[in-house]
Amino acid sequence: MSELDDLLDPGVKDTTNSSQNVVGSALPNATATLALGIISIVGCFLYAIPGLICGIIAVAIHSKDKKLYQSDPARFEVSYKNAKAGFICAIIGLSLSALYLILLIFVFGVFFTAVSRF
Repeated sequence: MSELDDLLDPGVKDTTNSSQNVVGSALPNATATLALGIISIVGCFLYAIPGLICGIIAVAIHSKDKKLYQSDPARFEVSYKNAKAGFICAIIGLSLSALYLILLIFVFGVFFTAVSRF
């Protein structure tokens, strides 16, 4: 069937599934992983909570994309680089958020200990 036939008769569907074996397909969540990884780095200084949340979500999404990539590496090679960069950003954001959270707990602990002595 040609594209013109599809335009003239929208009820007729092409039964060949040519999108299944396209080289260079994108992983479904590669962009989301990258965006959440970057947000986790930025969000780590907002009292660490947004950084932790976005970092954990990005790591979970990346694990699903990694399994899909391992099933057909040649097909998803280009978008896997974005997913991997997002994973690295998420790990950095998680680390910074955890360190910042520990620092906040320490500072508040020292502050409230000093205030309670007065």
